[in-house]
Amino acid sequence: MSAEATNPATPGPVTGPAARWRARIDLRRLGRAALLGPAARDRLPDAIGHVAEAHRAHHPDADLEPLRRAWVLAESSHRGQMRKSGEPYITHPLAVTLILAELGAETTTLTASLLHDTVEDTDVTLDQVGEQFGAEVRYLVDGVTKLEKVDYGAAAEPETFRKMLKATGSDVRVMSIKLADRLHNMRTLGVMRPEKQARIAKVTRDVLIPLAERLGVQALKTELEDLVFAILHPEEYEHTRELIVDNASRTDDPLAEIADEVRGVLRDADIQAEVVIRPRHFVSVHRVARKRGQLRGADFGRLLVLVNEDADCYGVLGELHTCLTPVVSEFKDFIAVPKFNLYQSLHTAVARPDGQVAEVLIRTHQMHKVAEAGVIALGNPYAPPSEEPVDGEREDPTRPGWLSRLLDWQEAAPDPDTFWSTLREDLAQDREITVFRPDGGTLGLPDGATCVDAAYAQYGEDAHACIGARVNGRLATLSTVLKDGDTVQLLMGQDPASEPSREWLEHAHTPAARIAIQRWLATHPVPEAPGEGLGESLHGTVERPEGLQSAAEAPAGSTDGPAAVDAQRSRPRTTDGSLARPRNADVLVDQPGATVRLAGCCTPVPPDDVTGFAVRGGAVTVHRVECPAVARMKDAGRPEVEVRWGDTAECRVTLYAESFGRPHLLADLTEAMALEGAEIVSATVEPPSQQRVRHTYTVDLPDAALLPALMRAMRNVPGVYDVSRAQTQGA
Repeated sequence: MSAEATNPATPGPVTGPAARWRARIDLRRLGRAALLGPAARDRLPDAIGHVAEAHRAHHPDADLEPLRRAWVLAESSHRGQMRKSGEPYITHPLAVTLILAELGAETTTLTASLLHDTVEDTDVTLDQVGEQFGAEVRYLVDGVTKLEKVDYGAAAEPETFRKMLKATGSDVRVMSIKLADRLHNMRTLGVMRPEKQARIAKVTRDVLIPLAERLGVQALKTELEDLVFAILHPEEYEHTRELIVDNASRTDDPLAEIADEVRGVLRDADIQAEVVIRPRHFVSVHRVARKRGQLRGADFGRLLVLVNEDADCYGVLGELHTCLTPVVSEFKDFIAVPKFNLYQSLHTAVARPDGQVAEVLIRTHQMHKVAEAGVIALGNPYAPPSEEPVDGEREDPTRPGWLSRLLDWQEAAPDPDTFWSTLREDLAQDREITVFRPDGGTLGLPDGATCVDAAYAQYGEDAHACIGARVNGRLATLSTVLKDGDTVQLLMGQDPASEPSREWLEHAHTPAARIAIQRWLATHPVPEAPGEGLGESLHGTVERPEGLQSAAEAPAGSTDGPAAVDAQRSRPRTTDGSLARPRNADVLVDQPGATVRLAGCCTPVPPDDVTGFAVRGGAVTVHRVECPAVARMKDAGRPEVEVRWGDTAECRVTLYAESFGRPHLLADLTEAMALEGAEIVSATVEPPSQQRVRHTYTVDLPDAALLPALMRAMRNVPGVYDVSRAQTQGA
């Protein structure tokens, strides 16, 4: 299979930055060749001229004097030092610098790369580096310099990564150098003991490869994946290698035939483009084999179509979907919605009549450069910004959104072990989503994040006071999993003593949320004997309002249910100490001597439209006209009794309140009700479900006209999101 096949319809050579980019050595292809056998492994360069040549291919006007001086200092400092492979040590910083030069790194990065081991392994000091090469180079060299095991012991490795991430937060070029350094070390890892190879490979898999993915440096990421695959899974690697070699020896190449067909379609449409066959790397072939079972010829690579303008990408897509058979389920638009690591491309797939399916990537030359080199392709982050506005993660390449979040939680990690384990968990989340705030801002979160994560991402530790959320305008629990593009409004309580719940840990997906919750719980241990009934909530112990009893405290014979609360102590008493009679609105009925009773299912109050029904014992029960019980009794043939309101406006009414659980909610709610003149006869609070709490209050009002104001006051209590009149189906 040919690694590259240019479109013969392309009129003349492409010039400019795109041509210089394609003139670079293909790291993906070189890494692939190195893995296929030792005979194909190229010798490392032994002179700085190779670096200068690769650098000038991307930056023709670059000043090479800093590189020359850095080479002189590095070569003289490392002189006499040898690698375990037996090569002079200087070959390592030289190879690392060449990798970065091929990816298009600017001069400052290459200078620091040549010097990246001098402070760690020689007598050169950071001050000397700063004096000779400036503050930027000094910062980069310091960022990649390891911490001494003598000082940090077993914590040296995690603390080194913590230090490196902090430095990366100010300048992503630090991590670029580290990734290139690890790539060359992985290429030459064969001289190490097998157990050490495995340990380094696991750290590379868990930390460095995800970081390369997040920084968009696919050229380094894919080769690192293959090298780790060969060490940790030698049998699967060898099997995959045999599949690739066997496919390369085939006489027919269906992918090449599809590529020719694509060229013909684009030539007829007069679209200038290059069509390139990109072989899959080892891990990609292995994944496809596990997914599809038997591999076919088109499964060993993908077609890459390179064009000059963004609009041409959609033109190519339209022609392919019109003239060939598209696999619509494979279409993805990462141009309109770029990935969080700057990646942009159109993905689609076309099928042949024999069932062979070829994946097609469509992008501009500039998109391809960024797809391969990621942040390295951005050049110097300290350069003056361009006038063209950018948005989202592109706004500040020195601090991508995911890196900001990582830096935020790592500062709160209490110890190196927690940092190390949490870092690996965080980096294992390889997909991001974007959710929108009501004010138009955005939050970048890992796939699978919940409203709990959104709260801590937006408010930090102030999110302890979060009591709920609205997702796309609808009320949602904090455990709700968010989707890409959701709009999230976080509902915050006003109580400064608000507390997070231990249950939140089950729903926290991000390290920032988990660490903040764990830290709060560690400093606020759970009481040995938590309260019962109303005394507990999702957020800990709720202060029981004055005058309310739990079911355990209620007098015998109470009929308000297991969570009922009798409010006898809050009811007015007569002068002899007996309970006053409950007040009822005056109801007139056309049955002399009949006892009138207001129905508890709908609790009618003036001026509700009401009707009555005779019940046993000569009593008449009064219902609101819209009460469901009215329709049932009419269907049963029960005769209606005409009733009407009298002059007295005193009434008893039952209200339902829906709320999120939080401390002191009952105290605040009953206080608000009392201020409106309501006297609580009884209250029932159901056990919390999905962080929601349902309250039922029966209250006496001196005037039915106070009911709307009472319901408004209850709704205004933080945490209460709905208040309604009682009207139940089962009453």
